[in-house]
Amino acid sequence: MPARTYHTIAVTRDRALKGLLTVTLNRPRKLNAIDYEMHEELQALCHDLRTDAAARVVIITGEGRAFSSGNDLRPKPQRPATSDLDRRIRVGAGNRTAEAIATLDQVTIAAVNGLAVGGAVVFAAACDMRLAAESAWFSIPEVDLDIPLTWHALPMLMRELGPARTKELVMTCDRFSAADAERWGFVNHVYPDARLLPETRALAKKLLAKDALSLALTKTATAALARQMVPPEPTQADREMLLLADLARRQRARE
Repeated sequence: MPARTYHTIAVTRDRALKGLLTVTLNRPRKLNAIDYEMHEELQALCHDLRTDAAARVVIITGEGRAFSSGNDLRPKPQRPATSDLDRRIRVGAGNRTAEAIATLDQVTIAAVNGLAVGGAVVFAAACDMRLAAESAWFSIPEVDLDIPLTWHALPMLMRELGPARTKELVMTCDRFSAADAERWGFVNHVYPDARLLPETRALAKKLLAKDALSLALTKTATAALARQMVPPEPTQADREMLLLADLARRQRARE
């Protein structure tokens, strides 16, 4: 994997567990809010991992007291969109990142520490397994913000939670706890806060002890079955939905 300099994430190869890579969302002062730079860095990392046979398990977690507060609603000044097509490309960043994580060949584990809001729930859902700290909580507030839930989230949540629970959480925007998430099957296990990362590494160690090719083939097969359960194609218009929501907000502001 080529050497890169990251500003919004930290990437660490585990010295004790050969084959383990930990990705830490690293904007703690912003509660690891997801800005365009983080999208670009995660996409670049996922691109590199596609040809990295040394990395077999990837842990994704957050620095400090949050997994992530979701999409950065107050990003630092960035290059303005130069055209409608450029704006469309930038609006689709979340979909590209979620797809990049979901389609990695490595087994991915989300270690959810603290809050996970909006896009952070999507990142967790894109992982193969999810562990959470007892203090962790989740929220999907997009409808309350007058925008649709995109980033390929609905198919992933439908597969993990079922249609009725997905509709409830996305439509009501109700916050839910780690215990709720475990009870509903969204997270595999909940641990005391201090035990989250040790237990995540223990799970990674167990996976790394398996035959590498058998594990990889199992992930490929189960991912294919999941796509047959709820295909991702309905979310191909996610960018357009976000663009229309933005247009509607601007229209209401003028009225």
